[in-house]
Amino acid sequence: MIASFIDKKIVLASASPRRLELLQQIGVEPLVNPVEAVEDQRLKGRRPALLVQTNARRKARAAAASEQFPGSIIIGADTVVMLGRRLFGKPGNTEEAAAMLRALSGQQHSVYTGICLVDTDHSRSVCNSSRTLVRFSALSEKDIALYVATGEPLDKAGAYGIQGKGGLFVESLHGDYGTVMGLSLPLLVRLASELEQLCCK
Repeated sequence: MIASFIDKKIVLASASPRRLELLQQIGVEPLVNPVEAVEDQRLKGRRPALLVQTNARRKARAAAASEQFPGSIIIGADTVVMLGRRLFGKPGNTEEAAAMLRALSGQQHSVYTGICLVDTDHSRSVCNSSRTLVRFSALSEKDIALYVATGEPLDKAGAYGIQGKGGLFVESLHGDYGTVMGLSLPLLVRLASELEQLCCK
């Protein structure tokens, strides 16, 4: 892994087991520190790429503001699903989850994940986002009911997890798989390099 991820402690400002799993795949064992930060789910004229970056920045800065992590790089991340101009975050209940899945059935949608890195030593940050296109197969009401009953959709943007049973619904994917899981590794590496250069100036 790049130098900044070797020399620094890494803090993941998220409770997502998927993001932790992705970091562990590349040999990073972060300190997991979920933060209380309001996730904005309204576009308000903004591009979805900017929305997820804003939310990721809020999470990373909230963790940094606690001053518990000197000498660390803090990772904040946020993911949303877009179907046309409709934004799908995490469903609030099983009914919302089922409605999201009905809307996504047989359609292509976009998944946006924003990442923000904060270096607590230098008070510097870098943020960006990635986008992946996902096409769902046509889902029956039985498919939806059985999947919602597993509980898997309830804590995931768009009401599905591509790494779990929800992956059975995906016909095709164009872009980075990690973006759909909630943390694009290529984007993470690129941002870490940018942060390292920024802090060394």
